[in-house]
This record gives sequence, structure tokens and C-alpha cells, in this order.
Amino acid sequence: MLSATPRAFPHAIAPQGALKAALLAGATLAASLGLQVTEVRAQAQDLVVRYDQSQLLRLPRPAAEIIIGNPSIADVALQGGNLLVVTGKTFGVTNIIALDAERAVIQDQRIVVQRDDARTVNLHKGAARQSYSCTPNCTPTITIGDDNTYFEAITKHAEKKTKFSDQSAETGGQAGSQ
Repeated sequence: MLSATPRAFPHAIAPQGALKAALLAGATLAASLGLQVTEVRAQAQDLVVRYDQSQLLRLPRPAAEIIIGNPSIADVALQGGNLLVVTGKTFGVTNIIALDAERAVIQDQRIVVQRDDARTVNLHKGAARQSYSCTPNCTPTITIGDDNTYFEAITKHAEKKTKFSDQSAETGGQAGSQ
């Protein structure tokens, strides 16, 4: 008759030791899975907004007041009480807090403003960068971090275009026919 005792098999684990080892391994696995689930939940709560674009955020009930953590990163417009239009103004992370009439928090939402690289081409000339929006033809666009001379030139062109559009809207389409 063979007997499995610790002396006969010095590397064998006693039944009580095996149970403790299994419980410890299970607890470690559960803890690591719990941490991973928590991380995914935290990331899922972020509202990702692209630079110079907007996202809609629907609140569960109407808001009386909106607080923006850093208004230079994102702007918010309240539409109809419970619909927020969040616009990315510059790269970064901020938050938006929506309060009801009793100043109770409806939602505290983290906002991450990122660059939309899907249709963007960067032209590098040494250390200088120029950005182009390619949809499908490439046109100059201004992005934080572009070369100063390029940035200023494109900004002036954009301001002229906006001024022309504003004049055209005021005169009913007659701005270019003076």
C-alpha cells in the first residue's frame, strides 16, 4: 500500500496547505480582476471631445447651473435643461459639474480634449510644425504647437474668412459684390 505522506513526497503540499494556497490564489485573482474592472469603469466615465469639435452630453434631469473646471480647455452650452453641448477648446483634462435647482450634483463628468489625428497631416520642417486638415483635400489648419509664423499667418486668413462670412450674412450675401 502506498501512502502519500510529506516524508515520502517532500514536495507534496498537505491538504490544509493546498486549501490555503488555493484560497490565496483565488483572492489574488479576484483582487486583480476587481482592480481591472475599476480601471475600465473610470475610463468609461470620461467624455472624450476632439479639439475644435463638440459632443452631446445628456443629463438624467434638468440642470440649473453648470460649472466648468477649466474653461480654457472646454466650453459648455446648456440646451433645453438637460442637454449639454461640450466643445473642446484646447488639449487637456477638465471636468463639468451639473447642479439642479437645490444645488445637488446631477453629474460630475471628466472631460478629455484630444486631437483628431484621423484626418490630420503634420508637415515638419526641422523643429517647425505645420498642420493640415485632409478631408479629402489638405488645407492649412491651426493647432496648438504649430510654428509661430505659420500659426499667425493661418490665424489671419481664418479671421479674414470669418469677417467676410459675417459681412455676407449681414448684407444677405452681398459682401463680395461691392
